Parts: sequence; structure tokens; C-alpha cells
Amino acid sequence: MRFNILFWDLDETILNFEAAERAALQKGFREFHLGPCTDEMMRRYHVINIKYWERLERGEITKPEVLRGRYVEWFGVEGIECEDIDAFVAAFQINLGDTIVFYDNAKELLIRLKERGVKQYLVTNGTEVAQTNKLKKSGLDEIVDGVFISELLGAEKPSKAYFDEVLKAVQAECGKVEPKDILMIGDSLTSDMPGGERAGLTTCWYNPKHKVNDKGVRIDYEISNLNEIETIIETIEA
Repeated sequence: MRFNILFWDLDETILNFEAAERAALQKGFREFHLGPCTDEMMRRYHVINIKYWERLERGEITKPEVLRGRYVEWFGVEGIECEDIDAFVAAFQINLGDTIVFYDNAKELLIRLKERGVKQYLVTNGTEVAQTNKLKKSGLDEIVDGVFISELLGAEKPSKAYFDEVLKAVQAECGKVEPKDILMIGDSLTSDMPGGERAGLTTCWYNPKHKVNDKGVRIDYEISNLNEIETIIETIEA
């Protein structure tokens, strides 16, 4: 087996989403005159935010309900009065693209893989506004072969419907390829890994913090540094 096609998750895999999120929230608090956004507040936000995204991944709520509901709950917990939450939500999505921090020199890695003829696609549940801005500012839009944003596909990771649409588009471009010959790389045990498993892809869990796989998800490879992908490919090719 040789992996000529890679599916990359974007946030918290290639890009440091937490850094972008923190900067975007702090900017939003300044723009909407909401006072300071402390580390303690951010920690409480993360708990709420994860809960909403996991509900989305289970199909319990919609993306708009995630984007708005998390702030309604968080502001309620913090006792923050925001006159226009919808405007705050919109500004946050735009501001997310302002901060670009790559993990493990990932941009150089993707360029090297591209030069080797490896096809690379981004698979993301982020919003069209946020991801489009990130891709342009990071230069990833000129490196990857395609981007699949769940908002545009009408289905979310980890649903089979999402990956069915992605595979259909990739096979139309690359010819018939077996799902097991595609490597899905991501950090999430509730989105990337179970989605890849359901779609029959080979999965690679990016786990730099050495977390425990407590979800019972099948993982074919586990890495703590993205550059280990080259070793996986070289080993398979050999």
C-alpha cells in the first residue's frame, strides 16, 4: 500500500486553533466593549465550546446553533451583557483568520509532500468565512489540491454523508481509489478518527499531548509530530 492521497484536518492539526481562537476572542471583547477576557474565562469557554461541537458531531444540533449557542451560554455564565451576539459571532469568524500559527513547520511539510506528487485535501468542520480567510493568509490555498468545508457540503464530520461527498469528488479528480489507500490525519477522536474509520480510510491520530484514546476508536497510526507522516509514507513505499 502507498498513500498518494492525504486528507488533512485543519484546526489543531495543521494550524494552532487555540492561538487563533484566543486572539479572536480577545479582539472581539475589545471591539464590543465587553471588558477583559481572562484565562479563567477562556477555560470555562473551552468546556462549553467542546460540548457544543460534540453535540454537532452527534447530529443533535446544527452549525448555527453551535456558533451562537455557545456564546449565549458562556456570556450567561460570566454575567456578560452583549447587545448583539449575532454581530459578535460574525466578527469572531472573521477574526479567526488573523492569527496563523503552524504546528511542527507543517507548511514546509505540505510543500515537500506536494513536490513528491502526494495529493492533499483539507477536510474541515470550520465555517466558510473563517477557513477561507485562514487558507488565504496562510498560503495553504496554493498548496493543497482541494478543500472540503462541511458547511458547503451540507454534512459534518464525522458523518458518513460528509466523507461520501469528499470521496466522490476526489475519485472524480484522481480516478478510482480505495478508501483504505487514503490517509486521514487529524487530532479529534470524536470527528476525524471516527469519520475516517466509518469511511474506510486509514487513520492517523495526531496526538502531540499524548492523550489517552478513551473513545474506543480504531486508529491505524499515532504520531506526536506531523513530520512523522513522511516516515509513514516512506515505510509503506519501501
